[in-house]
Amino acid sequence: MIPTMCLSAVPSRDPRPSPRRLVHRAVHRWLESISLWLAVLLLLFVHPLYAEAMELETEGTGAFHFVGADGQWQEPATLLTTDYRVTVSGLIADTVLRQRFANTGQQWREGVFVFPLPADASVYGLTMIAGERVIEGQIHTRQDATRQYEQARAEGRQAARVEQQRANLFTTYLANIPPGEAVTVELRYQQAVRYQSGQFELRLPTTLTPRYMPGQPLANRATSWQGGWATPTTEVPDADKISPFTVRPQEVGAGSHLAQVALTLNAGLPIAQVTSPSHRLLSTWEGDTVLVTPAQGALVMDRDLVVRWSPQRGQAPSAALFHERFDGEDYLLAMLVPGQAPRQSLPRELVFVIDTSGSMAGTSIRQAQASLLRGLDTLTAADRFNVIQFNSQTQALFPSAKPADAVNLARARRYVQALEANGGTEMAPALAAALVATHHGDLSQELVRQVVFITDGAVGNEQRLFAQISDQLGDSRLFTVGIGSAPNMHFMREAARYGRGSYTAINDLGALSEPLDQLFGKMESPVMTAIQSQWPAGTEAQAVLPQRPGDLFLGEPLIQVIRGQGAEGDVTASGRLADGSQWQQTLALSQAAPGRGLHRYWARQKIDSLLDESLSGQTGESTRAAVIELGLRHQLVTPYTSFVAVDKTPVRAPDEALATEQVPTLKPHGTTAGMLRYPQTATWSPLLLALGLLGLMGSAVAQLWQRRARG
Repeated sequence: MIPTMCLSAVPSRDPRPSPRRLVHRAVHRWLESISLWLAVLLLLFVHPLYAEAMELETEGTGAFHFVGADGQWQEPATLLTTDYRVTVSGLIADTVLRQRFANTGQQWREGVFVFPLPADASVYGLTMIAGERVIEGQIHTRQDATRQYEQARAEGRQAARVEQQRANLFTTYLANIPPGEAVTVELRYQQAVRYQSGQFELRLPTTLTPRYMPGQPLANRATSWQGGWATPTTEVPDADKISPFTVRPQEVGAGSHLAQVALTLNAGLPIAQVTSPSHRLLSTWEGDTVLVTPAQGALVMDRDLVVRWSPQRGQAPSAALFHERFDGEDYLLAMLVPGQAPRQSLPRELVFVIDTSGSMAGTSIRQAQASLLRGLDTLTAADRFNVIQFNSQTQALFPSAKPADAVNLARARRYVQALEANGGTEMAPALAAALVATHHGDLSQELVRQVVFITDGAVGNEQRLFAQISDQLGDSRLFTVGIGSAPNMHFMREAARYGRGSYTAINDLGALSEPLDQLFGKMESPVMTAIQSQWPAGTEAQAVLPQRPGDLFLGEPLIQVIRGQGAEGDVTASGRLADGSQWQQTLALSQAAPGRGLHRYWARQKIDSLLDESLSGQTGESTRAAVIELGLRHQLVTPYTSFVAVDKTPVRAPDEALATEQVPTLKPHGTTAGMLRYPQTATWSPLLLALGLLGLMGSAVAQLWQRRARG
């Protein structure tokens, strides 16, 4: 029997897909289409935002300053112009600085302006000029000055206040500027003229490099920005007060942030020439007096103005003495210039530290590289060296100092030329790496250990760094090289002082050789130590400042100021030269010429010495009281005293609103936007991350649908 095949028992295959599979395919195609359109939209939407963010970051992040409380873009309403009138008499420069705030808006304004002054400036006067009204400021404790100012601001009265944030950083507060009008704040300050190697120098800062604020945000402080772009941190608790917004010149109003400058040089001796590494100058001689102005007229406030003058050949001073009587007391300022000793070749261990943080981007990093390369050229076969770079991290070229042979020097030059500027300014680890010597193997000879620190000094925790230098210095000497058009010269000078070294500044690649040759010449020369001064009998030791003069390098003078000593008797200075011989010079006090501002110079030196007693910044109550007493007596702005000028008559009605505007500073000339370390929330990275996550989620959903369809 032949079996029969039952075809009906075999299931037939329908060529048409099932309804379920059709649904899966439709959903999958729909997701693919949506993903494609999302990708297109992502490209079209994100690219302009990214381009805008990049423009903000690379061209002028400071523009965030003009975003108001309502989140809307605001044009700057306060125009700022300044006027410097400087008179140099001997070793003291006296400056009248006028800051004119013009309100071009339709609303009453309060202007707040954070600005730099010379590192040793003594602010001793304040005048507010509003129309025909002239109000002289008074010195008060900082707390009392703040109270008076805030009360006047609330009551609609015009008021001005000036307070010190750092030795070279101040803030002007100006309340109730009427719409369409201008108010002028006139400051009077003095500074010491720097003299070295037969040349005088004066520096007028007009802007500042934004400072890096290390540390963690303070949990108990407001997270919103109250005045600057930074918030308080554990390392810099006043970061919001020293971080003014920095913008390009075209981001301020037309004619704003310009400075007129005029200098009158009465050096007390014939002047041969006047030069500047920062600007072209016009100089006019009227006997021994020289009138100096910038050749271009009004200056854009984006770099320091540096003026140098040299006496005629054979007229360089070997000594100078000035006398002033103030408030019933005598003050004397003495300068003694040791003769130049012959240079000696001393084997050295030379450590170069170069700042490669974001604030050095642009011209600054090229200046720093050129400075370091020139330093490498000074090394001899008897020397050892190393190169350390730092930004957010610290990195050394060698594990320890290496011989300065051709191979190591060639490697170092390649290393330096390849450096780029980026990241933060974590200076403390770099200082520790440079100051704490590490050697591998035995050194066959005793080396003079020197550290050259090349930076713009753009940090907010200077006091902690000074304490670190004092603690870790050991047998090293620290020399600082200020880089850029607006370096933090307070850091340069004080770091070198605590480091028993010297300092210089590079303003321009074209004028690099002279200051560096002077600095490296000092480093190669013997140092005069054990310096002492003997004043007439009966002189109080506490009245002589500085009480313990530091070591002197080639071309540096010994300068001391004394209170309570009349122009009678002699002063004798002595020291020990490198060969063991003694240097001594005597000056008759009766030869003193009339001087001005010596009492303020002495008071500033005394205040600095009091603040030096606590490098950690935690000043005791007795020190605070002593500083306040000196500030009030000598009419000086200090960390605890401020000037305030208050008009008696209200000009703004209580129902009229008052807007506060943080007047920005200009981005230092030659820098790039990479140095503007503004809050990261100003970038579009959160948006990009969110969109990226959205895309990943969409892709994941599509994959799941595809797998289920196959199952």
